[in-house]
Amino acid sequence: MRLQTVHPSRAIDGGRIAIHGSDFPVDHDQLPVVHVGDKRARVVFASPSRLDVIVPAGLTARGPVPVHVAATSSDAATVEIAATFATGLHQVDSPIFDREGNLYVTYSGTRGQQVPVSVFRVRPNGTRETFSSGVVNPTSMAIDADGLIYMSSRFEGTVYRLMPDGSVEPFATDLGVACGLAFSWDGTLFVGDRSGTIFSVDRNGRATAFASLPPSVAAFHLAVGRERALYVTGPTLSPYDVVYRIDEQGTVGIRSQVFGRPQGLAFDAAGTLFVVEALAGASGLYRLGAGEPELMLAGPGLVGLAFDPHGGLAVCTNDSAYRLPPMH
Repeated sequence: MRLQTVHPSRAIDGGRIAIHGSDFPVDHDQLPVVHVGDKRARVVFASPSRLDVIVPAGLTARGPVPVHVAATSSDAATVEIAATFATGLHQVDSPIFDREGNLYVTYSGTRGQQVPVSVFRVRPNGTRETFSSGVVNPTSMAIDADGLIYMSSRFEGTVYRLMPDGSVEPFATDLGVACGLAFSWDGTLFVGDRSGTIFSVDRNGRATAFASLPPSVAAFHLAVGRERALYVTGPTLSPYDVVYRIDEQGTVGIRSQVFGRPQGLAFDAAGTLFVVEALAGASGLYRLGAGEPELMLAGPGLVGLAFDPHGGLAVCTNDSAYRLPPMH
């Protein structure tokens, strides 16, 4: 028996990873015992050359951990386990980083729920602080060129501007079910109304319809690329959903249509687009290069992602955020 690689090479607890090799003993009454780190992993698929397992919860080690099949291991058979960075959240969209590397995450709550804290700030050392309160159903966030945070409320259809002390002021209103936010190169703020409209909002808070898309059953998620195009995801009831590309004139095109329930998306420093797929049983983080999407991280219930100023990565589920070093 020989272990060759583990794919993807990064995961969070509960993620499905594939162990590739040869001569796995799968013809016996019992499947081979697999350990990820110091925990036994559940085997969910088995063939002589591949074993799919679920990363167990409660691993004592983080970072690269060894994978064992029976008593066999290999220096190449490791998986990097993301460190839990914050819990007790309710994320609906991607988190964001500021210039100092602080991570901002939300507690959105159920529709119309007034929660004690709308936004938490997590310092680079993992310390979590209350940052802002008073916004009902905080949904998406974006940072402008001056470092100020803007946040949408899907309940109120309003985008708020957050001051450095966490206080808020309305910036733009009457935006439907306001979800995704992204700033363009010229300071225009794009806002996704999940009922089917992408708004452009000028520096004075005046909103105009920019593009139309099919309504989403969850939320629109937005990101702006280097070539100044806007990228949008919005899960529907279709088996496969589209990653849209909208040019500066508002013309809607298709970047990809291979994902089931794509959600959060972000560009890294090199201008490469990363997309979270939230399809049950296949949730993961993908890199969209010139070819087929590449699975970079496995994890259940993923919602969004963000890159810090140094290329490090945060991924989040509905209730937790995880940290990873830069992807190469």
